Amino acid sequence: MSTDPGVYPVQVRPLSEEEGGGYLATAIDLPGCLGDGETEAEAIADVRNAIKCWIASAKKHGDSIPEPNQLDKYSGKFVARVPKSLHMALVEVARREGVSLNQFVVSKLAEAVGEKRAAV
Repeated sequence: MSTDPGVYPVQVRPLSEEEGGGYLATAIDLPGCLGDGETEAEAIADVRNAIKCWIASAKKHGDSIPEPNQLDKYSGKFVARVPKSLHMALVEVARREGVSLNQFVVSKLAEAVGEKRAAV
């Protein structure tokens, strides 16, 4: 069981004005463990402190501490089969935007997920 707060991956997303603005950082492996801040860096620092407190509380109460997901388990590559017509359309749009197909698809996937993930 790891108790190093730096090994837990963190998910960061901007908060809307309705949510108060700034950024929210979540330790995805520790339920309810959150931090926030005016900047991404502040939110990450806040959640790292929250991770320490979360782990300390779990130890104090004899609760189990989940193992952190390790990014090194993921290669960053996967194969997606798409219809030829979609492949052609994606290539054309990427070319018009002046980026590679890979860059285009990565940016669209990131937009679809709607958040940044950090392991900092």
